[in-house]
Amino acid sequence: MIDVERQRALEAIATEVRACTNCRLHETRTKAVPGEGDPETEVVFVGEGPGFNEDREGRPFIGRAGDLLVKLLASIGWRRDDVFITNVVKCRPPENRDPQPDEIAACAPFLRRQLEVLDPAVVVTLGRYSMATFMPGVRISQAHGTVRPIDPATGANLALAFAMYHPAAALRTPAIERESYADIAAVPATLLASRERRGAGASTIPEPLEEPVPSTDDATPEMTLF
Repeated sequence: MIDVERQRALEAIATEVRACTNCRLHETRTKAVPGEGDPETEVVFVGEGPGFNEDREGRPFIGRAGDLLVKLLASIGWRRDDVFITNVVKCRPPENRDPQPDEIAACAPFLRRQLEVLDPAVVVTLGRYSMATFMPGVRISQAHGTVRPIDPATGANLALAFAMYHPAAALRTPAIERESYADIAAVPATLLASRERRGAGASTIPEPLEEPVPSTDDATPEMTLF
């Protein structure tokens, strides 16, 4: 699928998301948040759900958590525009509560179709609900910074999942912020490994930095998401 076709397919999904009434979240949303980014990217970041600013603007990760995500990307020489960013639920849960299982299930077909169109090499999960979609049965305090193959049923065929804490958790806890910088430093190498696994060709993503951010041994607890 060429760039223009991918963009049209993503826009068609976004139009459906904005009109969706498949779960209770549509009753309290201001704007649905389908996601945005480079349609040719090899890396997709999947968060939990929109917050206050995202609900108001209809764009993902534009508040303080989004600012930190931009800084995390910059630490490995990437820009926000180099990747695609979306969430497991496309409408804001009231008062930023955790998304409920039926809400995640209602949005799952949209996420699956986005991944089918994008065909990423790596899916970076941000937070435990996103991680549970691609790495079920593990705790984020143990799994962050680790890689697993993704079930093709999620829409990401032959991709690798890379788990990270949600940036909102990093904003609350300095130890988690340090872990997040250490974790994202391994994403470029994960991309290279996934390319080899997939037999992929050239990338639009910059190559890894020569000196990644150093790791930390700080133990961190599992956090709520928002």
